[in-house]
Amino acid sequence: MWYVIYSKDQPGSLSARMEARPAHVTRLEALLQQGRLLLAGPRPAIDAEDPGPAGFLGSLVVAEFDSLADAKDWADADPYVAAGVYESVEVTPFKRVMPV
Repeated sequence: MWYVIYSKDQPGSLSARMEARPAHVTRLEALLQQGRLLLAGPRPAIDAEDPGPAGFLGSLVVAEFDSLADAKDWADADPYVAAGVYESVEVTPFKRVMPV
């Protein structure tokens, strides 16, 4: 089943985010190679592709896991969590309808 991982950044966490980004992206690339990643990306704090020092509000990942528990375990092991980037992480089931 698909799951949404919706994360909110801590205020002032941009430098920690940038430092942990390579390890974070490596995990996403593994999901992509396994055909389990629908989409992923940061949520800019301003209406711009590159928000610069304004940074990000958080991240959104939609990926396939065997269970909600597996999705939560994957999210809990994110390098952004370990680096203190995220203030909160919500994991919920997602029913993909379109595109097919």
